[in-house]
Amino acid sequence: MFDIGFSELLVIGVVALIVIGPEKLPRVARTIGHLVGRMQRYVADVKADINKEIELEELRKMRDSMQKAATDIQASVDQEMNKTADDLNKAVEGEKKPEEKKPEEKSAA
Repeated sequence: MFDIGFSELLVIGVVALIVIGPEKLPRVARTIGHLVGRMQRYVADVKADINKEIELEELRKMRDSMQKAATDIQASVDQEMNKTADDLNKAVEGEKKPEEKKPEEKSAA
């Protein structure tokens, strides 16, 4: 995150020892450590939340595409079923007409 080397940390430590004093320095260092830890956890939580939102958005997109594909397939199947039903109805009607003529032919004979 920050580009701080060992020499910079050593200078900061010496200045803090002079400014804060040797008695309060451990307490201040501990407090700074806790604050840095909290900040890192907060940043990690925000990153995790952002990643979850991204994953949810991807899942929503995938769900929408699957629903669209399922709807298309259902429409295709319905269309084929209707076409087949119409063809069968026409075939049945075509068979009924010759049967209806047969009784007439018998009565005429």
